[in-house]
Amino acid sequence: MVLPIAFAILLWLLAAFWLLCGLTALRGLRRVPRLRDISWTPPGGEPSPRITVIIPARNEAAAIEATLRSLLAQTIPVDIVAVDDRSTDATGALMDRIAAEPLPSGKSLRVLHVQQLPEGWLGKPHAMAFAARHATTPWLLFTDADVLFAPDVLGRALRFAEESQADHLVLMPTLILKSTGERAMATFFQALSLLWWRPWRIADARTRDSIGIGAFNLIRSEVYRAVGGFEAQRFQVLDDVRLGVEVKRAGYCQRIVFGRDLIRLHWAPGALGMARNLTKNLFAGFGFNPALLLGACLGLGLICYAPLAGLFFSWPMRIAALLSLAMIALHYRLAGRYFSGLSTAWALTLPAAGILVLYAMLRSMILTLTRRGIVWRGTFYPLAALRRESRPVR
Repeated sequence: MVLPIAFAILLWLLAAFWLLCGLTALRGLRRVPRLRDISWTPPGGEPSPRITVIIPARNEAAAIEATLRSLLAQTIPVDIVAVDDRSTDATGALMDRIAAEPLPSGKSLRVLHVQQLPEGWLGKPHAMAFAARHATTPWLLFTDADVLFAPDVLGRALRFAEESQADHLVLMPTLILKSTGERAMATFFQALSLLWWRPWRIADARTRDSIGIGAFNLIRSEVYRAVGGFEAQRFQVLDDVRLGVEVKRAGYCQRIVFGRDLIRLHWAPGALGMARNLTKNLFAGFGFNPALLLGACLGLGLICYAPLAGLFFSWPMRIAALLSLAMIALHYRLAGRYFSGLSTAWALTLPAAGILVLYAMLRSMILTLTRRGIVWRGTFYPLAALRRESRPVR
């Protein structure tokens, strides 16, 4: 008798939790600006570039040309610094070939080649810090080598950042989803991320909520240097996230905007590809602390699967379970509206997607502990050194 009562209490607590989160997200997401709503027209004449776009790339031959050409097609002047970070494929040669072509008016492309990684650095932070030292514009944009940019996105982003007096602006990317598994995983992540990540609170200086996304970190040069740049994140796996944390902690103005299809990327092939891509990130997000990660696995399992189990008990339990499931569906609807454009019906894939996410979390921990480190883009980084430098990220 004690177990059914305890389970009933758990179900009603989960229902209250989901209801609170759902209503909060429903109200809060409406306050996040949309970049497409910004009134903007391309500047006349040929003004000097106000932005340097920094692209670190290691073995990105399949994607780097499309990324560079989408940046060269921007409707505003732009300096581009592309870093070939010890690539063993044709990445560097492709960069050099494009840089040698006649470039559109107001555009420049400089290619830097990193031959050796200095001790005490992870590859990506080093490549970004190295490139930033060559930038002279008021704004820096750190992005990834597989991101496709709409022609007007940089102009709109700069206009919004300056009008809102932002010091750091993040634009949410749109994922290119090519399979059922990718759609199931992406909608799961996007829907459940709203439980602990509250984008509507990022602009509030009174909160600790912050943001940093590798696909689009736009930051004032002076602010980047004031917080230590990527030199201060030289051994951080989640360097983009930590940059956002440090900007907010230092009291600078941080903003996030939505803009579906303004920047797009294909993150990984298939559901298992997504799970594998998370190997270096998930354990790092918990500061390489097994207790924190296992606790998160337990919590994720409860909030996802306890309501499903509650459907098989008495009606009071079913009502609580149905309320939780309705709020889960609401989170999927919000994720579709603001992030993916996909139907709420993808909530039906939650049981399978949840299993894969739990697998990815445990895989990240087990492989990191077994290897005593992580392998990132072909380079091994020891766990002892990573733990000294890492902190859990909420």
